[in-house]
Amino acid sequence: MLNTSLGKVVTAIMIDENHDYYFVQKDGVTYSLLKEETEKALHIGGQVRGFVYENNDHQLQMTLDIPQVMVDHYAYGTVVSVRRDLGVFVNIGLKNKDIAVSLDDLPSLKQLWPQNGDRLMIALKIDHKGRLWGELADEPIYEAISNRARPDLKNADMMATVYRLKMAGTLVLTDDYYLGFIHPSERDQEPRLGQHVKVRVIGVSDYGTLNLSMKPRAYEAIGDDAAMLLAMLEHAHNQQLPYTDKTDPKVIRDVFGISKGQFKRAIGNLLKRGLVEQMNGFLVLKR
Repeated sequence: MLNTSLGKVVTAIMIDENHDYYFVQKDGVTYSLLKEETEKALHIGGQVRGFVYENNDHQLQMTLDIPQVMVDHYAYGTVVSVRRDLGVFVNIGLKNKDIAVSLDDLPSLKQLWPQNGDRLMIALKIDHKGRLWGELADEPIYEAISNRARPDLKNADMMATVYRLKMAGTLVLTDDYYLGFIHPSERDQEPRLGQHVKVRVIGVSDYGTLNLSMKPRAYEAIGDDAAMLLAMLEHAHNQQLPYTDKTDPKVIRDVFGISKGQFKRAIGNLLKRGLVEQMNGFLVLKR
């Protein structure tokens, strides 16, 4: 008969004890409970409420350290190991039990599987053999727990966890519980399921979700010298400066405090990115 109490919080009756454990019973099934978890002694016939599961040694156990992840209760757990023939194992806070998420629920490309330290939002489910597995949260769950994003979040930096990989792009939930989407053009490589990534808000949809980018802002990507030139151009009259890669090295050193070689590399970087152009002896910011 299937034990439907596993993965849930139940109230059980204490029926016996030894030096280390109390033995408690629910619906005729007995679980061991570490005495060190209880604040006061239990007596035969007394009630105790806790989370029940099967530990790594296939023993039925109750714990008073109730995890957030349970049957029908979704929360984040941390990936602690990967088995290519089975799936990934997730720590939900139990001392002697990690929860497997089946390879059937993971991306077909194994390089996109979660790695150790990544996190997955899961609940628990029981299979036909009475074993506990992790069940990934689906989109309705994420929609139910998410906040509606405000327009003033545009350009904000955030951290987000990848929860679904699609051909059209990557779906994430930010640490502030906003739903977000990363188009393939806004990332250098596809992030893993469960990866915690740094993102930047590039738009807020009418539905209150975020359009995000994993790419740095222009001034972050171009290096300090190029960023300095870009900042000077943005504040200059007509957004142009009377200096080019033909300017005398001493003038470059006096004006910018960098060598002619550094200056030329910075200009080359900005030219390559289409941010500036050189015209008639001037470095000009493209509008």
